[in-house]
Amino acid sequence: MYRLVNTGCKLVGCGSAVPSLKVSNDDLAKIVDTNDEWISVRTGIRNRRVLSGKENLTGLAIEASRKALGMAEVNPKDVDLILMCSSTGDDRFGSAPLIQKALGCKSNPLAFDITAACSGFLLGLFSATCYIKAGGFKNVLVIGADAVSRFVDWTDRGSCILFGDAAGAVLMQACDIGEDGLFGFDLHSDGDGKRHLIAPFIENETEDGSSTSFPPKGSSYSCLKMNGIEIFKFAVRVVPQSIEAALDKAGFSRSNLDWLLLHQANQRIIDAVATRLEMPSERVISNLANYGNTSAASIPLALDEAVRSGKVQAGHVIAAAGFGAGLTWGSAILRWR
Repeated sequence: MYRLVNTGCKLVGCGSAVPSLKVSNDDLAKIVDTNDEWISVRTGIRNRRVLSGKENLTGLAIEASRKALGMAEVNPKDVDLILMCSSTGDDRFGSAPLIQKALGCKSNPLAFDITAACSGFLLGLFSATCYIKAGGFKNVLVIGADAVSRFVDWTDRGSCILFGDAAGAVLMQACDIGEDGLFGFDLHSDGDGKRHLIAPFIENETEDGSSTSFPPKGSSYSCLKMNGIEIFKFAVRVVPQSIEAALDKAGFSRSNLDWLLLHQANQRIIDAVATRLEMPSERVISNLANYGNTSAASIPLALDEAVRSGKVQAGHVIAAAGFGAGLTWGSAILRWR
């Protein structure tokens, strides 16, 4: 990334929101052939939150954003850009402008959605960094929010046990170059691996079995389909490499890290990556047991809980990494405040 202005950027606020409905492993055991031990041993997950009633994903994103702005002590009218990182939004054309309106941003700042599944929040961080360091933006709101429960086959015990719904947000702010808190990124994609994690568009067939009639009939997306073994092998192979590459670009080493914060997909993946990076478990942030895999929301959700609990403190350096459908993956080396 080329720096066009002598400006740094840093994270100054965070927030999160989850649905009210908690679904435990025992609850799932009532609808599919599974049990608490089977799920927790294989995934580390015990509970997840699922949208219900009048709740929606945009509402969670708005709540998380307000909390992030409140922590940062930034008025919504001073927000220059809103990035909504989501693959499961309430509107096919995106939700960012609606969030902008709900927050009360008076100057009509740019607001748009980024679709990159579980890597979405990392791409949002990178995009915000570019807008601030190379575009002169001052306050950028980055939201990670997903409701994967909408695309889960609740009869498939291999996938329905994994996912939950949530939203998380951070406020990134321009600062003097000496206070810069976004040190290095490493981002990749591999379309050859797309087949391992998909939710494809389905054309509805006509009565004669054809899908070529006009006018088109209503169509939809299928439930999520995942090859868990391949995703596991992919993650434990590429994530340590990506973090090492980001550290190298930042001019840091592992010894500079206070925390490892990975996309909360599976505890076995988190443990395997931590082992390869020689990071002790007490320096690994994980809230997977309580929320499951919340896709683009998982990193900001875990960060917000760690900050508000006092675990992550000002000046701490974090290696964050996301990975998922696409296939996409990426890492960032950053400092909290």
